[in-house]
Amino acid sequence: MVPRCQVEVLYFAKSAEITGIRSETLSVPQEIKASQLWKEIEAHHPGKEVDEVEEKPKDIIKFTAEKLAVEEVSRLVISPLCGAISLFVGTTRNNFEGKKVISLEYEAYLPMAENEIRKICSDIRQKWPVKHIAVFHRLGLVPVSEASVIIAASSAHRAAALEAVSYAIDTLKAKVPIWKKEMYEESSSSWKTNKECFWANNK
Repeated sequence: MVPRCQVEVLYFAKSAEITGIRSETLSVPQEIKASQLWKEIEAHHPGKEVDEVEEKPKDIIKFTAEKLAVEEVSRLVISPLCGAISLFVGTTRNNFEGKKVISLEYEAYLPMAENEIRKICSDIRQKWPVKHIAVFHRLGLVPVSEASVIIAASSAHRAAALEAVSYAIDTLKAKVPIWKKEMYEESSSSWKTNKECFWANNK
């Protein structure tokens, strides 16, 4: 017979509201683990979800010729289970090596690009406990100061979301087949390769 002991359980905030009590004494196995104790508590309160309601994680990926909106992308990853949303916004700057840039132009091989971003999302989920991920990339002409890429991630705590977004943009630039042309004020232009790109480093 498994030795048992008496444990006093205290309830605060939402757990107190759900159970309708502030404390109770439970008889549990003497060497019980925290996860097992939680199951014991749930068994004593059938039909009541003491834990938060589960929310299915989402990966939202979009390529578009339309102007990107930071607020829209941020809103897509909001979750009541999360206390942090991290964003990366890449914009067109007005200069490159002394030349005045007036816009950037992007094109992508969409089937492969979307697949690579899905892989990035999958990798992120294996590395960090994030809830939702959104990756939006603009195609076509992107004027100075407008966003070309927005990446957002939500998580319970800030560290996971911050690291996930940093990993996402670094890996996107290294692996996703997206090409960029810089348009200069003097009517010239130049296609650029990201220095992180694996094919740029294997020529």
